[in-house]
Amino acid sequence: MAVDGCGVVCKYILIFFNIIFALVGFAFLGLGLWLRFSENTRGIFDIESVNSSAFVIGVTVMIALGLVMLVVVTVGDYGVCSEKRCALSVFSVLLTFLAIAEGVVGFLAFTKREEVGFRMGEFYTSLYTLYATSGDPALAVTLTFIHKMLDCCGITGVPIIEIAKKTCPKSDNFFKSIVMDSCPKIILTVFDSKASLVMGIFLGTGALLDIMTRMTDD
Repeated sequence: MAVDGCGVVCKYILIFFNIIFALVGFAFLGLGLWLRFSENTRGIFDIESVNSSAFVIGVTVMIALGLVMLVVVTVGDYGVCSEKRCALSVFSVLLTFLAIAEGVVGFLAFTKREEVGFRMGEFYTSLYTLYATSGDPALAVTLTFIHKMLDCCGITGVPIIEIAKKTCPKSDNFFKSIVMDSCPKIILTVFDSKASLVMGIFLGTGALLDIMTRMTDD
């Protein structure tokens, strides 16, 4: 299937977005596999009483999401680069399903924002507890990223007494250097107050996937 003009532009746009999705997919898959098989965390999955905990569910979702994204990217890259109609049709169908799933997840995250915030808070608490007991440098990097993104500090919010104070963001503000927001509290607040934004992100991503679907059909 030869392409020219607008088709060439669409081809490279699809390749660009596929690269982005591949990087995100590798990030989800890598983090999920590390949390699943790391020496400090894999024992959690062998305990029946926590098999339904937010931590286990979160890690499983990350691995599954990463795999799905990489499968879609692989099919898409093959179809775009080889210009084979059959592969592009499969890619289009996969993108359609992903677009629908994004819309559904966004709607559910909005309507169940309190539960989602609570589960995410549980997931953070699990990471924090694992770091407190193991001191794993990789967990420290993960907590540092979360703390800087949310501008919070551990479970208590008091850097001086925090076990994970090394992962807390540094502040020039004197009061913030003494007392910051507690991360579980911030997570609950973010999901409650930013629920519309979260839904908008999911719906926007779904719309982007729908546009990509239409581009593969052209």
